[in-house]
Amino acid sequence: MAHASAGRARRATLDDVDAIVGLHAGRIADGFLVTLGRPFLRRLYRRMVRSPRAFALVAEDGGNVCGFIAAAEDTGAFYREFLARDGIAAGITAIAGIARAPRAVFETMRYGLRGNDDAPAAEIMAIAVGADVERRGLGTLLVVAAVNELRQRGVASARVVTAVGNVAAIRAYELGGFRQHGFDQVHRDVTQQVLVWP
Repeated sequence: MAHASAGRARRATLDDVDAIVGLHAGRIADGFLVTLGRPFLRRLYRRMVRSPRAFALVAEDGGNVCGFIAAAEDTGAFYREFLARDGIAAGITAIAGIARAPRAVFETMRYGLRGNDDAPAAEIMAIAVGADVERRGLGTLLVVAAVNELRQRGVASARVVTAVGNVAAIRAYELGGFRQHGFDQVHRDVTQQVLVWP
């Protein structure tokens, strides 16, 4: 059960971006985006907070951000906006990571820009909860809040891609209204679970 002070989600502001970046870097450490560095993540989440096509929500515990979720109404449209407004600066901040894994960069961009024939355009792009507040239901709280935000924006369906076997994340998504919808490969030879809402 969520701690009383961590029992609600709110829209993230630019002041929350560093906390979001810290959660992403610490809790999604094996994800590809982390290899591009914190300055890249900072630029990405700043755009997400400011974009009319995307949003981030945070949960707090004792006034501190302890979890976040980020979503786009249309992943391809958000990627195009990010590239147009932040692409050069983001690329410069991530040059070392890009040099180490150019194929992964290409695969990530291809995934984001391609659309998906049988999956919704809207997507939950990232979620993380601090280690010290695990098992309080914050993941589910954030998923439900994101679904409600998408609904308020007139979005009727959304998808999420997560690691196969990420039981905690899959459970949070399912409790938040998602259902398993097959598999995909964002990166070659890495099969991931796809879930869709509703």
